[in-house]
Amino acid sequence: MASVSKTGLLLIISAPSGGGKTTLCRHLLSANPNTIRAITCTTREPRAGEKDGVDYYFLEAGDFLKRVQAGNFLEHATVYGNSYGTLKSEVLSKLRQGRDVLLNIDVQGAASIQAKTADDEELKLALVTLFLAPPSMAVLEERLRGRNQDSAATIQKRLSVARHEIGQWRHFDYLIVSSTIPDDLAKAQGIITAEKLRQFRAKLPDYTEAK
Repeated sequence: MASVSKTGLLLIISAPSGGGKTTLCRHLLSANPNTIRAITCTTREPRAGEKDGVDYYFLEAGDFLKRVQAGNFLEHATVYGNSYGTLKSEVLSKLRQGRDVLLNIDVQGAASIQAKTADDEELKLALVTLFLAPPSMAVLEERLRGRNQDSAATIQKRLSVARHEIGQWRHFDYLIVSSTIPDDLAKAQGIITAEKLRQFRAKLPDYTEAK
């Protein structure tokens, strides 16, 4: 069986809704040519400009359920009435190409992946988890309102869920308290660099080579 490159990472970034994880992921992908996102499956309707197979795999609820029953998902969850899931095959195929795989998922999904990778050495060695926390609940509420996507009742529900999610930050390898986009990106890049220099991922030159 093919193995994950010793320099490859499975990087999970989680944050509350409106916490800035999508923006951070976009900048990480732009700054790191070897990093690729795992495309998530979802049962929700596409938003304006979204394309199937590019932004998400948009599935009918019945098809999604069949994949759940077949054990195809590395993680799956229902959030605000829609189902989301990450296919294990999607992640492994990219890792086995030597690529760093970036997952932008919620806290529930991150916990599921952490549990499953505990028994999978290939994924366990690649896994790095990062939680992006808002500087305050007031800032988070302002961001949610600024998106103009949700009703007032939905925003309050998202804030309630966010408080619970923020409380889970200790289950992640790293914590970034969000400030500016450049600062968040610099911190995330530092984490990636440090992880690639970990002893079990680093590789010494071949000192026996002839000069």
